[in-house]
Amino acid sequence: MRKRALRIISGLGGVAVILAITPHTALAQEVPTTQDYLNNLWVFIAGIFVFFMQAGFALVEAGLTRAKNVVNIFAKNMADAVVGVLAFFAAGYALAFGGGGGWFIGTDSFFLEGNDLAAIPPGGLSVATTFFFQAVFAATAVTIASGSMAERTKFSAYLIFSAIMCAFIYPVVVHWTWGGGLIADISIGDAVYSDFAGSGIVHMTGGIAAFMGAMFLGPRIGKYDANGNPRAIPGHSIPFAILGVFILWVGWFGFNPGSELIADEFVSTVAVNTMLAAACGGLATTVTIWIKTGKPDVAMIGNGVLAGLVAITAPCGAVTPLMACVIGLIAGVIVVFSVFFFDKVKIDDPVGAVSVHGVCGAWGLLSLGLFATYDDAFLGREDAGLFYGGGFEQLAVQSIMLVIILAWVGITTAALFAVLKNTIGLRVTAEEEIEGLDVLEHGLSGYATDLAHTS
Repeated sequence: MRKRALRIISGLGGVAVILAITPHTALAQEVPTTQDYLNNLWVFIAGIFVFFMQAGFALVEAGLTRAKNVVNIFAKNMADAVVGVLAFFAAGYALAFGGGGGWFIGTDSFFLEGNDLAAIPPGGLSVATTFFFQAVFAATAVTIASGSMAERTKFSAYLIFSAIMCAFIYPVVVHWTWGGGLIADISIGDAVYSDFAGSGIVHMTGGIAAFMGAMFLGPRIGKYDANGNPRAIPGHSIPFAILGVFILWVGWFGFNPGSELIADEFVSTVAVNTMLAAACGGLATTVTIWIKTGKPDVAMIGNGVLAGLVAITAPCGAVTPLMACVIGLIAGVIVVFSVFFFDKVKIDDPVGAVSVHGVCGAWGLLSLGLFATYDDAFLGREDAGLFYGGGFEQLAVQSIMLVIILAWVGITTAALFAVLKNTIGLRVTAEEEIEGLDVLEHGLSGYATDLAHTS
């Protein structure tokens, strides 16, 4: 597998040769190559795929919850796109990628000020392309938590959560990793962190926020009986949910291959690993839930597909197709037992977001330390995984990364939810929850009665 750093160095070397033989009158302008334009176009298109994942998340969440809350579900997902993108524009991008901030945060580029958005550096991406791609990732990170907080959260409180998540909490994680900060500076021997497209940076971050949200809110009314045993609260539209899974699966072909950040031969390799892990996740969940309950629960199978996708997001550029299958299979088993575990400990997560994104995101981070065989542009070496002779160093670095993200997101989101709960309130009243949030929070029903009458 190629090394992105070597490509950049080679590209700069080529530029140096050209400059050496070019008249000084031409030195003032560096014209992007056709490949540079193709790279920017590919990442832009991949960003469109990632943005379309918002529709998938909305459908999964709406399908797995009750009809009386469907408007509220779509409103929150719309808010994640609207508020999340604007918050990332105002502050998130600067904190994540701005210069001058050292290990903690960036300190410039607020509102993208001071940047030539259109300029394409040799061998790189324009600021506009980078912002577009990273903004849709930020919206994805926050919308993960929406499902775990469904059917009982005040819309006003959720708007504040969405804004702060995209403006501050998530961007700090990005700065520590893709932005070259705290985690990027950690090494053990030859091992440095790797998270190619964000199993930990995006999905585990969203999953931890989902857990904290569900914990501070408490379970929905009627979720547990008098003895504390969980009751099933069926979703109102399994077709919605499974259509959402397919949309997310398609979107992931922008999420992971787009994170290659150039249009090259490895885009398709990453896509193959992504496809295989998803299929294996769905297969493993099918077998596991069938054995456990006696029925092939299609909603759970959909979460198995998503579990495989989340898990492969970190190692997708570093593993063979066979190991992508193994990673997906393990994720598909993990997600079933994780969902049942959180139900048992009274973390009411209507869509399984904590298990799919939090737990399987953590598995994706660790799996790279076990199975990495190619250099994915972060690792800087081949055969870094434990099972390929790389020793425990890579697994240790991945574990440190996991703990740091867990601590940061856990502490900051807990503080945020505590403040919201004790000020404007986090949860709607019991009466509002029983009646449903659509009319009381938004003034309309998702499935209004057709009042037209025939003559």
